[in-house]
Amino acid sequence: MTTQPRYSRILLKLSGEALLGDQQYGVDPKVVAFIAEQVRSVRALGVEVGIVVGGGNIFRGLAASNATGMERATADHIGMLATVMNGLAIQDGLERAGVETRVMTAIEMNEVAEPYIRRRAIRHIEKGRVVVFVAGTGNPYFTTDTAAALRAVEIGAQVMLKATKVDGVYDKDPKVHADAVRIPSISYGRVLVDGLKVLDAAAVSLCMENDLPIVVFDLDAHENILRAVKGEEVGTIISKEGTR
Repeated sequence: MTTQPRYSRILLKLSGEALLGDQQYGVDPKVVAFIAEQVRSVRALGVEVGIVVGGGNIFRGLAASNATGMERATADHIGMLATVMNGLAIQDGLERAGVETRVMTAIEMNEVAEPYIRRRAIRHIEKGRVVVFVAGTGNPYFTTDTAAALRAVEIGAQVMLKATKVDGVYDKDPKVHADAVRIPSISYGRVLVDGLKVLDAAAVSLCMENDLPIVVFDLDAHENILRAVKGEEVGTIISKEGTR
């Protein structure tokens, strides 16, 4: 088994739901500690790390808009603020694990986080700090998947790692269909044409345009982040050719 990383700079996308653990709402400190330990192991290999976190464990803008009739832009802004809370929790967990971390936000709030400035973010990363990007893109109508793809391209990441509650991309929803089959590797085009919902179309298109591979994997499995960074066969890889 190789001990050398396949990628030297990564963008890790964490869903808000992944932070729930066994809770119904909020952030489970055990999950944060689990993530922090894996990121610490990745940093120990010399890999540079950026993180984008969602806010679905606290508030989902689109769902709130659909369910209550709340104006979509307002709902999305509330969701962005939820990601800031998650980002601060992740920063705390990482720094408890001895990993120097900065939180950078697309919506200015100088008392709690640095404003996102691309060159400053890259400088932090070059100095070995983990940068947690929060508040999405700063704009409504864009998901945190799209924000993750955007930040990955902006910082020059070599891969986008999407840590979820499922172990890859399936040909149909595994929660609904017992006969769903996991796909080890797939092309961007097939994800878009088949309408597979593992990421939104804007995020996949942005990665496709910039030839940025995406690895979708189960966050809960032990050391999966580290295994993905090493290039081991974890989850599903989405790429131009659809091969690892």
